[in-house]
Amino acid sequence: MQALWMVLGAFFFASMAVCVKLASAGFTTAELVFWRGVLGMGLLWLLARRQGVGLATRYPGMHAWRSLIGVLSLGASFYALAYLPLATAMTLNYMSSVWVAAFLIGGTLITWNPRAGFGPALRQGPLALTVLAGFAGVVMMLRPTVDPDSLFAALVGLLSGFTAAFAYMQVMALGKLGEPEARTVFYFAVGSAVGGAIAMAFTGISRWHWEHAIWLLPIAALAALGQLCITRAYSHGATLVVASLQYSGIVFAALYSLLLFGEHIPAQGWAGMALIVASGLAATALRARAAPHAPAEEH
Repeated sequence: MQALWMVLGAFFFASMAVCVKLASAGFTTAELVFWRGVLGMGLLWLLARRQGVGLATRYPGMHAWRSLIGVLSLGASFYALAYLPLATAMTLNYMSSVWVAAFLIGGTLITWNPRAGFGPALRQGPLALTVLAGFAGVVMMLRPTVDPDSLFAALVGLLSGFTAAFAYMQVMALGKLGEPEARTVFYFAVGSAVGGAIAMAFTGISRWHWEHAIWLLPIAALAALGQLCITRAYSHGATLVVASLQYSGIVFAALYSLLLFGEHIPAQGWAGMALIVASGLAATALRARAAPHAPAEEH
């Protein structure tokens, strides 16, 4: 059942991405972030109440920092979804596992003392290979699928995965302090509403059209459902199989991209996506040895 919950959660997140892409035709990225936050606050409050989780926290500063990084990642992801093929944007966001691996390597090298020998540095070799493979996959995927006019959106999409890795590490820190995930996700929704409102002061407010506005509630609902399913999947421990199945979201995104939007992805692009998934799976496996009880990533 854990595996099924993870696949279902990945399906909900991929479906949310579809709604974001459809809604982006009538709303700016700032507005989408704002509405996901506002509507998500209500849904997550009900979820926390159902689980008996209080929303008061002793770590407001850590939640604020996690929300800031998370909102930057969310905004970058929404922007990429608006201007890139769905599968391409989703895959770039799923690079977060590779970025986490890169951070682990960097941390080891920074603290490495050459006098202690080369063992600690050499043990990072497999992780380094996953990072190199991941970025090789990015190059393979973007060269055939992204035209020069969309290059900025591709860089923003890559940034979404980078900042998602930072947010994930902050979630890990909050988890070690005993903060329930429902509380952490609720404050992220609060941060999304605040951050989106601040950005809207600069980008303006779009005219309300129901053919686009109808997708706002599904965005928040599918995000909440996806997070609930992933939490269920990890409820009995973060097994490697369950953690790896998060990448089924890319499969769902690829199917949506082909069936709903008719987006063409050349063979080299598919090969790049496969390499990114493979490197992400390897990074997840290697990371599981170092942090076997790490919380779920959010997409």
